[in-house]
Amino acid sequence: MNYQETLDYLFNALPMFQRVGAAAYKADLTNTIALCSHLGNPQEQFKSIHVAGTNGKGSTSHTLASIFQSAGYKTGLYTSPHLKSFTERIRINGEEINKDDVVEFVATHKDFLDQLQPSFFEMTVGLAFWYFAKEQVDIAIIEVGMGGRLDSTNVISPELCVITNIGFDHTQFLGDTLPLIAGEKAGIIKQGVPVVISHTQKEIQSVFLQKAASMEANLVFADQHWEVIRIQNPDQDVSQLARFQVKGSADAFEFGLRGDYQRYNLPGILEAVEQMRKQGWNLTKEALQLGLANVSEQTGLKGRWQILQTQPLTIADTGHNEAGILEVVNQLKRYPYSQLWMVIGMVNDKDISKVLDLLPKDATYIFCQASIPRAMDAHELASKAMEKGLKGEVILKVTDAIEFARKNAGADDLIFIGGSTFVVAEIEDL
Repeated sequence: MNYQETLDYLFNALPMFQRVGAAAYKADLTNTIALCSHLGNPQEQFKSIHVAGTNGKGSTSHTLASIFQSAGYKTGLYTSPHLKSFTERIRINGEEINKDDVVEFVATHKDFLDQLQPSFFEMTVGLAFWYFAKEQVDIAIIEVGMGGRLDSTNVISPELCVITNIGFDHTQFLGDTLPLIAGEKAGIIKQGVPVVISHTQKEIQSVFLQKAASMEANLVFADQHWEVIRIQNPDQDVSQLARFQVKGSADAFEFGLRGDYQRYNLPGILEAVEQMRKQGWNLTKEALQLGLANVSEQTGLKGRWQILQTQPLTIADTGHNEAGILEVVNQLKRYPYSQLWMVIGMVNDKDISKVLDLLPKDATYIFCQASIPRAMDAHELASKAMEKGLKGEVILKVTDAIEFARKNAGADDLIFIGGSTFVVAEIEDL
């Protein structure tokens, strides 16, 4: 098989949550353990950091990878879902996995894959572990796909576990209360492995403390050690990097990810670096600063408060659940504009009522749908939105919706594109 034939096999033969949702979700580790065993347990051949959470795990994973890369370490990075290309999921020092390696992996192990019938995600986890072992990375940052306890990535024995913000997402799989969701995320905590919790949430604090105690794992609530303050840019120059300062310290640093919500992620990142330093990793102040400032350039991260153009100001963000949208809306309020345009699409397997409640009622909406089976029908989305007092029109195709907004927006307007990772993925100039 060539690369395209290999992709067709992966996308069509293996159930893919990104596309079809619940039908692709497998709530156990049986297949992953079997696949890893077949591959010679590559996950045991490199050191790793395991990152879980509802919001912020992608930003945290990419940033940690950027810092290790800046320190001179050969750094693997596994994340999901991909936006444009399948190979985005697996990187070493920011470079995506070679297509030939994807072809080789599938061709070599196709008989076993056909027999095992793993999910798409289970297969990609196996591929990532195989690739990182083959390329002999110094360390790999491994992002959980969903949950933690039963996530396919949860077969590694990491040097450190990091858990970011916990919110309501994938409630049909992880539970409908924050303690239940936190319990699933806490499932990545391993015997004797240090744990960093990025953001203290009082209603679930005890969940992590109890789990860590049962595993004899040292646990740190990072925001209790690192109080991060964003330094506002007085002239509203959107091209400038975000600047943050740790309270009580004279040092300020620039961060390549401009979203205000990064204030929840940064304490966890800083504490993770400190924890790894204690383990002997040479993560200098310079490497930290370089890694923070150049995270997008070094790791290819896209869609996190990404500025696409300045006239009209056009911003894309993958925030899609209640907590993520709240942060988006609050940050939009800080920007001056004549009219706000919201190009919005969502998925059909989540309760969007609370998200719609948060969206600004004075914006002009363009409802669209991503080209995946999970996408909510744009007309249905518009109908639900109008019940909440949100007004606009339906333009089915994401690219057409964006083009319409750009054509009709004035130079002093602001266009926001989001509501779903998969809407952002279809932006042509991302």
